Amino acid sequence: MSPAQLATRAISELPMRGARIGISPDPDGAGLVGLPVWMWTAVTPQTWGPITATASVPGMSVTARGQATRIRWDMGNGQSVVCDNPGTPYSKEEDGASASPMCGFDGYALPSRTQPGGRYTITATTTWDIDWWVAGGGVTGSETVTRESTTSIRIDELQVVTG
Repeated sequence: MSPAQLATRAISELPMRGARIGISPDPDGAGLVGLPVWMWTAVTPQTWGPITATASVPGMSVTARGQATRIRWDMGNGQSVVCDNPGTPYSKEEDGASASPMCGFDGYALPSRTQPGGRYTITATTTWDIDWWVAGGGVTGSETVTRESTTSIRIDELQVVTG
């Protein structure tokens, strides 16, 4: 077995996952047209890294190390946001009308009522950079993989009637 083949085995044993998505407004409620959306992932070894795994055969061991480096948030309306960090969880103490300090979307221009199920589907694609090396040898390599997660959000309009 070659070092690259053993590296493939080590990489397959890395329990990398897609983002454990958090968004505000809460998916159980509704957001409003024009208000920002906060996005983040829970930071665990499986959702952001670093994470390692080793595969061995007699006479050779290869260790692989994965680290998430960015998340592309496709907002379900043709727009996307790329964040090179896991984002900041929303806190009720924060100003809910302000943009996320690390990863956010400026807001939807249209309500989601015309979307399937009346909701925008948000897809988070996490990019993982993986480095691998042979124990005691000079052979190394790297590759990039992605993992996806989805959630959805309802966006309503607020209309003011004056009389």
